[in-house]
Order: sequence, then C-alpha cells, then structure tokens
Amino acid sequence: MRLKEFFTDDDAVSPVIGVILMVAITVILAAVIGTFVLNLGQGINQSAPQASFGFDYNTSTDNVTVTHETGDSVSASQVNVTSDATIDYGNSTTFESLGGDISAGESATYNSTDDWDGQTVRVIWNSQNGENSATLSQSTAPSA
Repeated sequence: MRLKEFFTDDDAVSPVIGVILMVAITVILAAVIGTFVLNLGQGINQSAPQASFGFDYNTSTDNVTVTHETGDSVSASQVNVTSDATIDYGNSTTFESLGGDISAGESATYNSTDDWDGQTVRVIWNSQNGENSATLSQSTAPSA
C-alpha cells in the first residue's frame, strides 16, 4: 500500500471544486438575469402612500374642498382629483397648482359645472413612471 501517495494525490479535488464553482456561478447569473427580465426591482419605490383626505361640500357655490388630513406627504404632481361630475379645473385651486408636496392640513378647492348631488369624488395617486395608481380617498356628495 502506498500510504504516502494516497495523502499527496489531489487529482480529484480540482475537478470537484471546479464543478461546484460553475454551478454556483450559473445559479447567481440566472437569479440576476431573471430579476432584470421580470422587472422585479421596479416596484420597490412605486408603492402608494398612506394618506387620508377629507371632503367638505358647499352646495351653494358648487365646490368641494379636499383636505389632506393624515398620513404621508404626497407630491402634488402625482395626485389627481376626479369626479363623476364635471370639474371646472380652470376655476379651481387644485393641488397641482399649489405645487410641491401635499402634507396634513393643506387643501384645494374644486368647482363643478354641475351640482355635486350624489356624485363621487376621488383622490387618485399615480406613480412617477405611470405604471401604478391607487385611490387614496373617495367620498360621495350628499344628495339634495
């Protein structure tokens, strides 16, 4: 028996380690390429903010005041106020016209060419890339 040769012979070690390294590299590359192909990293910063808005209807002047009550600050350029009624944006003080970030206590007034009678008003958030949107708050106007 050649005991000394048994301990110094390392021919099989190199191929085994090589195969393990090749498999590990293949798995890592597949994970990285899969992440880019499936676009998994894009949605991280595109989640909707948690914010609550209040609605105050003035039936005599046909306007609604929308006020940010609580929650995260929201960029004014990412918020739209929509309604089933026709909103006269030209005669409204919109959040977008205020600019910057909308934080608690800030409000905007929207005028309608119709009356608000039973109409639904929504505050909608849109992501910067336009792929995601969410309704932050909604309200149904009181019926006359």
